[in-house]
Amino acid sequence: MFAIIEDGGRQYKVTPQQTLVVDYRESVQPGEAIRFERVLLANGGAASVIGRPLIEGAVVEAEVVEPLAKGPKLEIQKIRRRKNSRRHTGHRQKHTVVKIVSIQVPGLEVVETPAPEQAAPQPESAAESGAGTEPSAAAAEAATQAAEDARSDDVAPKTESTGEQEQSSGQ
Repeated sequence: MFAIIEDGGRQYKVTPQQTLVVDYRESVQPGEAIRFERVLLANGGAASVIGRPLIEGAVVEAEVVEPLAKGPKLEIQKIRRRKNSRRHTGHRQKHTVVKIVSIQVPGLEVVETPAPEQAAPQPESAAESGAGTEPSAAAAEAATQAAEDARSDDVAPKTESTGEQEQSSGQ
């Protein structure tokens, strides 16, 4: 199941147990619950609900993991040439990290699709595949012979040229 929510002018695709970084919210504590009520779309596996523009009664509940997280530092420099005038400032955007707890949409059944089991690949035995781990002597000899033939084809035998051919090609 997933939902698309709107928060702070941005849209986020969220699933249960997902960690999400949203705009900074003042006065929230770790473990506090947050509700996102602007749900644009919800998918329950077999069916989807699309809001026009929002889904009535749909709520995505989240829990605050980190109330104040800072983004990367941006450095801003403004220099006026030949004036010995410089301005240097920096900025770090504040964020709040939340974990999605549940997605509640009225009238939407959640159909859990089982995850496909990933079986470990089993090594083939030499008897089943028909080939050993090392190439046979006959195969090695055939490969060597093919390589020699290829080399001999690349080198063309030298032919003696007659003076007539050189004279006719020169004219």
